[in-house]
Amino acid sequence: MKAAKLYGKQDLRLEEVDIPKVSKDTDVLIKVKATGICGSDLSRYGKFGPKKQVGLTFGHEFSGVVEEVGSAVSDFKKGDRVSISPGLPCMECEYCLKADYSKCNSLEVIGAVADGSFADYIVVPSRNCIHVPDEISFEHAAMIEPSAVVVHAFYQTNMEVGDTITVVGCGPIGLMTIHWAKVFGAKQIIAVDVMPEKLEWAKNMGADLVINGKEEDTREKVMEYTNGRGTDIVAEAAGTPFTCAQVLGLAAKGGEVVYLGIPYADVLVDRFNFESIMRNELKVVGSWNSITGPYPGKAWDTTVHFMKEGKIDLTPIITHRHNLSEVVEVFEKVHKRDSLFGKIMFFPEGVE
Repeated sequence: MKAAKLYGKQDLRLEEVDIPKVSKDTDVLIKVKATGICGSDLSRYGKFGPKKQVGLTFGHEFSGVVEEVGSAVSDFKKGDRVSISPGLPCMECEYCLKADYSKCNSLEVIGAVADGSFADYIVVPSRNCIHVPDEISFEHAAMIEPSAVVVHAFYQTNMEVGDTITVVGCGPIGLMTIHWAKVFGAKQIIAVDVMPEKLEWAKNMGADLVINGKEEDTREKVMEYTNGRGTDIVAEAAGTPFTCAQVLGLAAKGGEVVYLGIPYADVLVDRFNFESIMRNELKVVGSWNSITGPYPGKAWDTTVHFMKEGKIDLTPIITHRHNLSEVVEVFEKVHKRDSLFGKIMFFPEGVE
């Protein structure tokens, strides 16, 4: 079979390898149907290289069909359609014992410490699999994981129907945040980005108002759109040092700021934005991963439910579909940033 393995920074190789075997009685062999690039994949490819083991198969957002199950697996069988939670909590630390798996002291991820999904086949623990209804396509099932990350972030807040929200950053996670905000009943959704094309995507996903942060003063426009109030919720999904500070000044008094983006650099918060936390009595929360108990948790259940009902449609987010054979060239192109992209999907059996 084919597998894309990461050997170093900007060193991804598509190789011919053996199909992995089910060696543990609780494991499942999956035939990968669709797999997507995560922002963290781009960071590891471009900046950091392999986390621990050189030459592991890359990728962790995927869906597929069960090909074989271990002798102790009773809830999955050959032919089942599945999506996979990539988190590998230890199940032993104080947080895992409280079923708060996202906070696991030694949380690892498929594709970083175990072979990942940019391959024809993958072996995973059965507990990481969830059943996918026929109503959900394989490419949408491959996006259950990032979608659940967004739902988990909303669950960190006290958002109510009728609230207003500003989403800063309109990459795939930001666009999903906009879409979920609409589903969860937001009255007004403001999207912020520096690229006009992404702001158009934001409108397609449900944004009522958009702000080009490169051409306009973001805070002035948010205050203009909200009659000087700010929004009840502010979601930071850009992951830049500047926006991580900026979002603190966009929330209404008593509002909430939730961080989904990772800046990978020091964040300097100016006095005005820092004092906004205190003077406006803001609730500031981080959100990490998506897994809770019973594993993988309610964010996954919520995502599957709304996808099955057709209320979450992530098709507009997908801008590129490729055969797995193109994976090396695609990563090289994306790293150069010479074209605009949203969600990029690979199909080991070929693009339909």
